[in-house]
Amino acid sequence: MNIDVILSPPEIDLLPQRDLSTATVVVFDVLRATSSMITGLAHGMTEIFPARTIEEALELKTRRPDAKLGGERHGDRIEGFDLGNSPLEYRDLRGERIITTTTNGTVALRASEGAREVLVGALLNMNALVLHLQKEKPSELVLVCAGTFRELALEDVIAAGMLCARLSGSPSDSARVAEAVFRRHENDLLAALSSARNGRVLLGKNRGAEIEWCAQVSAFDVVGSLRDGVIRPLSARG
Repeated sequence: MNIDVILSPPEIDLLPQRDLSTATVVVFDVLRATSSMITGLAHGMTEIFPARTIEEALELKTRRPDAKLGGERHGDRIEGFDLGNSPLEYRDLRGERIITTTTNGTVALRASEGAREVLVGALLNMNALVLHLQKEKPSELVLVCAGTFRELALEDVIAAGMLCARLSGSPSDSARVAEAVFRRHENDLLAALSSARNGRVLLGKNRGAEIEWCAQVSAFDVVGSLRDGVIRPLSARG
């Protein structure tokens, strides 16, 4: 298994030009988009429709009026939407379908659509990711760190590095960097996430409970799989 890590949004821009037809891609947006998605799926949400823009989300809503609108811009709920981007909001949505758009996470997911398989990753479902990847044994694994605006996000690199550390394969230089970053912070992930740019912003808004939630490792045995524009739950052992 060749393992590569996309560290920042400028690299994500190039993903649609890359041949990913034999690759499995795992997208991480730990604070908070992919953590919210995994939380929702683990609590019975049935489908998630990731949209790149607010306009795209609103257009999807016209075709799926039963779905709720969720997402954020600058970390806050979009005006007129049903939900924001806090994983704590996604615990009571059993049976629901969600259309969501976020600054980075949904953009990274949609940029990865050319892959053989696209998975939603977080610290919350780390063991489920490992089990699935060990079972499927993709020849090429690409871990995408969604980032913050146009910059690298520490929490995403840590998550990608943790996954690198738990898999056997041939890592690229960027994968080695991610694993080294994880090793630096592995003994106190909550402190690392709290000190990251996104963590500091959340703390400034009295959202420390969201950081604590996202810092949990392997809390849920579920992986989200993006196919034909829809994320659905995929059993870690199924």
